[in-house]
Amino acid sequence: MQKNILITGCSSGIGLACAAELQGLGYRVLAACRKPQDVERMNALGHTGVLLDLDDPTSVEAAARQVIELTSNRLYGLFNNAGYGVYGALTTISREQMEQQFASNFFGAHQLTMLLLPAMLPHREGRIVMTSSVMGLIATPGRGAYAASKYALEAWSDTLRMELHGSGIHVSLIEPGPIRTHFTSNVSQTQADQPVENPGIAARFTLGPEAVVAKVTAAFSSPRPRLRYPVTLVTVVVRWLKRLLPERVMDKILRG
Repeated sequence: MQKNILITGCSSGIGLACAAELQGLGYRVLAACRKPQDVERMNALGHTGVLLDLDDPTSVEAAARQVIELTSNRLYGLFNNAGYGVYGALTTISREQMEQQFASNFFGAHQLTMLLLPAMLPHREGRIVMTSSVMGLIATPGRGAYAASKYALEAWSDTLRMELHGSGIHVSLIEPGPIRTHFTSNVSQTQADQPVENPGIAARFTLGPEAVVAKVTAAFSSPRPRLRYPVTLVTVVVRWLKRLLPERVMDKILRG
């Protein structure tokens, strides 16, 4: 039986690349996008397009109902990949902007996952994969809102993994460092005259979306998937530095 996987944020970048790879491996990909024209494009690519705006609870409910209907209530995998960044000093970020950051990166993923679990639990198998970030491990000036949403996603995923223990459903986190996608160009900057930018050295360690695809594929296909999949040397180094260095030293490094 062909296994069904829902991927959010499929219009470009990581989501689009993963959709193509997983479809090639024989999965049926339900490709969720925020814009109707992108949903049509997913259908043209041979996926099953689903309209989904994570900022809108009503849209999430409608998408979940559609997925359950399309899969006859049997979903194998969920890749919560969609999200964006709000960048700027915390003093420039309003409550509304912070809420929108969490709506896209955290609240929507929670709502969607809870609505779809009933299509996974009875079958005693499945994978839930979350796109986190190196910013789910560290926080830096100007990226506080985005990092906070990813820190929340990390804690939420750890809890979900433990609560689903014994259910046959595995939960994994993908933790990319700098990846060549449209993410940076789509960032919402709160200070247009002082935009938050990656340091020049980051370009040396930036990889293409295919680096993430390999880890996502492993998370869905491995008999014993890892809890966390770091992507890029930056994430690997950060994880080790957090273990080895005092917090004040890490602060000094991260301040630049």
